[in-house]
Amino acid sequence: MGIGELFVLAVGLSMDAFAVAICKGLAIGKSSFKSAVIVGLWFGFFQALMPLIGYFVGLQLSDYIKAFDHWVAFVLLAAIGISMIVESRSKKEENESPSLNIRAMFPLAVATSIDALASGIALAAVDGNIYWAVSFIGIITFTLSAIGVRLGSLAGVRYKSKAELAGGIILIAIGAKILIEHLVEGM
Repeated sequence: MGIGELFVLAVGLSMDAFAVAICKGLAIGKSSFKSAVIVGLWFGFFQALMPLIGYFVGLQLSDYIKAFDHWVAFVLLAAIGISMIVESRSKKEENESPSLNIRAMFPLAVATSIDALASGIALAAVDGNIYWAVSFIGIITFTLSAIGVRLGSLAGVRYKSKAELAGGIILIAIGAKILIEHLVEGM
């Protein structure tokens, strides 16, 4: 996976965290640099940790799924993408707490990074340095989450659904690209 593809994957995966960070910024009100960094660290860390875990799970299963790993990657990324698109269309209003303590942030960090766990399984199907990939994903998520907190405090929830929609479309496109490349190689 090249740097461009990895960047697109990282941005796609970080869209849930970005959307929640916008809501967190709205709940905080006037956010500080410190609050943006705290939210960014929580989301960035878990967004890096989960694909690493998924990668090692995927490696354990690789002998069993080698013949159809491209389909696994496509289905996982497409399912995550579709879920994000559906969520972006939901009219359900989420009320976010302004708290940045562990009780408030841990569940959010885990919830926004579950899709990254599945992407880690997909990453096991492609060649590349997983440590570089998860570091990159974590840094992109940290940055976008910190920006999200600031945007939320300035602009409100206007961008939440757009961010989730964009993330979903990006993940589906990456899954399709992996599938198409493998099918073309097999010809």
